[in-house]
Amino acid sequence: MTTVLTVLVGIAMLATVGVLLAGLLGMAGGSGNSARSQKLMRWRIGLQFVALALFALLLLTMKR
Repeated sequence: MTTVLTVLVGIAMLATVGVLLAGLLGMAGGSGNSARSQKLMRWRIGLQFVALALFALLLLTMKR
């Protein structure tokens, strides 16, 4: 169980970094598409929540 959670935490963290980099590159490119920037920000926040929730669950399972 802990192996699966560890892999899921890693995937969630990589996805968060990917969305963050996509947002940064979009802003650096000066495309000016604010709707896309907002959508990426919402995705990043959601992925951060998932990563933290999975990490907390992993810590709880390792503690037992």
